[in-house]
Order: sequence, then structure tokens, then C-alpha cells
Amino acid sequence: MNMKYVLEQRKITLLCLAAVALARPDRPAPAGYGYDPPTPAYAPPQPSYSAPQPSYSAPQPSYEKPKVRWHNKFLRILQEGMPFDFKYAVKDAYKGLDFDYNSDGKVVNGQYRVLLPDGRTQIVTYTTDHHNGYQAEVTYEGEAQYPEPQPYKPAPSYSAPAPAYSAPAPTYEQPKPTYGAPRN
Repeated sequence: MNMKYVLEQRKITLLCLAAVALARPDRPAPAGYGYDPPTPAYAPPQPSYSAPQPSYSAPQPSYEKPKVRWHNKFLRILQEGMPFDFKYAVKDAYKGLDFDYNSDGKVVNGQYRVLLPDGRTQIVTYTTDHHNGYQAEVTYEGEAQYPEPQPYKPAPSYSAPAPAYSAPAPTYEQPKPTYGAPRN
């Protein structure tokens, strides 16, 4: 038999025996850090009061019973909105906002204007109530215009910078000849 194989088998056997010896069921459990945990010497206090008894009554309804009407074999409950009057309007020529809104408590009337991309103004006049629902009338002012698109020509957003320097002044002298007259 190969000697390496025998040595490997012995190592595996020794490791298995060590694992079995460490996992014995009759061995006592470890005691943590070597001391027994302390027993609590204090008990929480007992409450010295009794819970309060409920002293409320059921709330009384603060609304009226809805009006009931039989209509075509179906029960219809009539509920109307709260009757209050109000009115407001906004007109801002710079932003193109122009609308108003008013109510007499039963019918709401209003109007608003929308500036369309084609140059027209769309005017919506509406009325709404509990019986007829939302009723709107849409009209237009102006003619639709579709101008020919112009090619994009970006304009320069800057000018050429002015020079902040002057031409350099010469700092040298005229060269002097270093040779003499020719010899004959």
C-alpha cells in the first residue's frame, strides 16, 4: 500500500476520534466566564392604585338624517353640498392667466382662458351643480397662425477681447564689429 495513503487515513481517524471525544453528551456545559450568574435580589413594585373606571357616554350624532326619496324602484338619498357663497378671480397679463370662479351655494359658475401655442385663446365657461353635473362651453378667440420656421442663427454673445499688453521694447544694442580690416 502507498505510505501517503496510510498516513492520510490515520489523520482522518484521529480527527474523527477527537470530534467524538469533544462532543460527549455526559460532559457538563461550560459555565461562561467561570462564575455563576447572579440571582436578582429585587422584585418590581406592585401597583398601589386601581385602574380608573370609564366615565363616558356614547356621542350623540350632530347631523340630520338624509332626505330619502323613492325613484324608479330605487332608494335615492339626497345629499346637497354645504350652502356657502364665494367668488374669486385672477387676471395676470404678464403670465397670461385669466380665470374666475363663483358659487351661490348650489350652482358653481366659472370661466378660464388658455393661450394656445398656435396663437388662439381658448375660453372655457362652465357650470356645475348636483343635478346636471359639469356643463362646459368652449370657444376660441383669434386665428390659428403657423409661421414658417426660420433657420437658427446663433448671435455671438461675446466680442473679441482687447489686448491688455503692448509690443515688447527692444533691450539690446546694435552689435559692434569684432574683426579688423582685411590684410593684404
